[in-house]
Amino acid sequence: MSESRAFDVLVYGATGFTGRLVAEYLARQYGDSMSWAMAGRSADKLARVREEINAPPHTALLTADADSASSLEAMVNQARVVITTVGPYQLYGNELVAACARTGTDYVDLCGEPAWMHQMIGMHSEAASRSGARIVFSCGFDSIPFDLGVLLLQEKARAELGRPANRVRGRVRSMKGRFSGGTAASFKATMAAAAQDPAVIGVLRNHFALTPGFEGPEQPGLTKPVEDTVLNTWCAPFIMAPINTKNIHRSNFLMGHPYGEDFVYDEMVMTGPGDTGEDMAKAMARSNDLGDKEGPKPGEGPSKEEREAGSYDLLFVGHADDAGPVQVVVTGDMDPGYGSTSKMISEAALCLTDEASELPGGIYTPAAAFGLSIIDRLRKRAGMTFD
Repeated sequence: MSESRAFDVLVYGATGFTGRLVAEYLARQYGDSMSWAMAGRSADKLARVREEINAPPHTALLTADADSASSLEAMVNQARVVITTVGPYQLYGNELVAACARTGTDYVDLCGEPAWMHQMIGMHSEAASRSGARIVFSCGFDSIPFDLGVLLLQEKARAELGRPANRVRGRVRSMKGRFSGGTAASFKATMAAAAQDPAVIGVLRNHFALTPGFEGPEQPGLTKPVEDTVLNTWCAPFIMAPINTKNIHRSNFLMGHPYGEDFVYDEMVMTGPGDTGEDMAKAMARSNDLGDKEGPKPGEGPSKEEREAGSYDLLFVGHADDAGPVQVVVTGDMDPGYGSTSKMISEAALCLTDEASELPGGIYTPAAAFGLSIIDRLRKRAGMTFD
């Protein structure tokens, strides 16, 4: 990646709901302390957003279109790292990933679309390695808190147990917030792709779809309520588990299996013990908020008050065979899908520019790209705890 590019960071999709929050965070948190730009299809809309978020008036505005490879390449050639919030990525992300891989431009996104990620890994890993581009998927609520939570837990397991935890449970203890229109659109696009191509279904079902050439042990199911006798609670399926589990297994794979080749991980929502917990788990399993035709539309999202009233609390419990448990708790101080996510992806981009200079080109997960170094950033600036 060239150190002499005009901008340290470029926010692509800055006029969209989430992209605007990212740009607003950078303007408020960093202002003129770095060189950054806003990009999208309409210069007029970009100018309005720049004014509305009180970004410095000289903040550069670049235009590019997801369907124009030449405009995307011209755009990414001006930045060290591109933050993209333009999804669904399987519809609008192909040319941008290709352009970054060709030009050695670092890239972070909010992708929770495993079939598309599987495709991009196969198509662009070699080009990214040659050019030096560090492409990091899933730098929002999926999957930074989960990927980094497991990474921190494994450090604790080695310190306290003398070896990694080969069995880890990820549990959502509480979450206040709602899914975005973009998340809903990604879910629907994935379901449409699966209906047209049966191979997509195989990728979605395979816990190791993002670890080419490696198949680990059988993993717990993610689609049915279960009674967790270790934690004495009923658990419901978690909508983000299919992407988070794949990313965590890919992190283990990319780092050389420090969690072990026998590593087992699952991720669910805790609903409580007894009949009440069981009833709630079953009700949650029947819910299909993302697939609801009356659900959120792209560009929609919660108000500022709703974002600031949101939060999440995640528990990770690890065992090394019969030893343990070790535990890590990760929390966020805003709603997960917008307020917290916009801070996470911004800090991920800056972690690449400031602290990951030795990371070679390739396609990464957050834990494999940033390691524990990003945790201090997230604690200090993003309202997150890792305890």
